[in-house]
Amino acid sequence: MDLQDSKLTSKYLGPLLGGALAGLAVDVAMYPLDTLKTRLQSQQGFYKAGGFGGVYKGLLTVASTSMPTASLFFVSYEATKNITQPLLPIQYAPLVHLLAANIAEVLACLIRVPTEVAKQRKQTFVGGNASSISILVQAFRTEGLCKGVYRGFLSTVLRDVPFSSIQFPLWELFKKMVQDRSHSKITSFESAVCGAAAGALAAAATTPLDVAKTRIMLATDGSAHKVRIAPVLAHIYAERGIGGLFAGVGPRVTNIFIGGFVFFGMYEKCKMHVEIYLDS
Repeated sequence: MDLQDSKLTSKYLGPLLGGALAGLAVDVAMYPLDTLKTRLQSQQGFYKAGGFGGVYKGLLTVASTSMPTASLFFVSYEATKNITQPLLPIQYAPLVHLLAANIAEVLACLIRVPTEVAKQRKQTFVGGNASSISILVQAFRTEGLCKGVYRGFLSTVLRDVPFSSIQFPLWELFKKMVQDRSHSKITSFESAVCGAAAGALAAAATTPLDVAKTRIMLATDGSAHKVRIAPVLAHIYAERGIGGLFAGVGPRVTNIFIGGFVFFGMYEKCKMHVEIYLDS
């Protein structure tokens, strides 16, 4: 391996492995809270959607795809930062982080959306006891690729892009504040705390978009108000008011706060170990 290849490996192997392990750990650990949040947001209501039972339904679907999704996100995030940072003055760093997070989210949604469709239909028993693959095959046969397998792609992007637009610039800002104050390299624990705080703020602000995304993915017919985000939000507000728009905000914020701590802490820890190993 020549010097150029070694530098490239050092630059992206850490985000690749760190993202994979971080994604798997947080998705498995926080899955029950995610199930409760989905059921709170479902149109049929919490108890009809399953209540407190079977909170691990759909876990295998998420566990099998969380690693490639998180890896794709962080490799894309770091690659975009590495390309754009040298082109802009340091004061434009938040813009760099914003752009990197947005590009990474759109790419990650190519894996995330089919996973979410299968997972949420299992969580609320819309898919019955069918396997995740069977649910996606059935969705493709009856609804097609865009309206079935990738149902809710736009609403997921419209939820996740604003979320990342808040979370990642805040994470980077909080890390810089901590680093400037301590005058030393930030630790994985400090990064975890910064990620948890940034994630909680982003989660609270984007809950209405998450509710709309859940409703769209759980819909099994093609009625107009169920496949476009603006009519869905209007329908939810007319049906349940402000409380409906923020349904599941407690589990969502708790999930992402705790999950953010695990996610960013493990990501930084793993990336640090990979960099040390490659430099040795």
